Amino acid sequence: MDVLIVESNPDLGGLWQRHLQRQGAQVVVSGDQTTAIQSLQSMDFDVIVLDLVLENGSPLAIADYASYRRPDSKIVFVTNDSFFSDGSIFQHCSNACAFVPTATQPEDLAAIVDYHGRTS
Repeated sequence: MDVLIVESNPDLGGLWQRHLQRQGAQVVVSGDQTTAIQSLQSMDFDVIVLDLVLENGSPLAIADYASYRRPDSKIVFVTNDSFFSDGSIFQHCSNACAFVPTATQPEDLAAIVDYHGRTS
């Protein structure tokens, strides 16, 4: 399974990466919109873990690009904000499959990614 993590906090992105790699996933970590788009241009991903609060760039632009360029990639959104807590993210992003808090335990996030990656 190939996974793209888009997370501004390198410590958190690295933590998620290590948990996913333990499950056998190939993981690319990106900290901003530019490098995430570059990764999507050159690689296929089964799952994209995308933080809705990025320091540089727009997560919704990344999700939109992914839905066009990689329509089979599932997106697991993570956030520490309550903006999309009503579930409306699923109306805005056609390949959204999960929406979880940033504070989700890494092993739980890895299980969510594994589940959606294997069903893609």
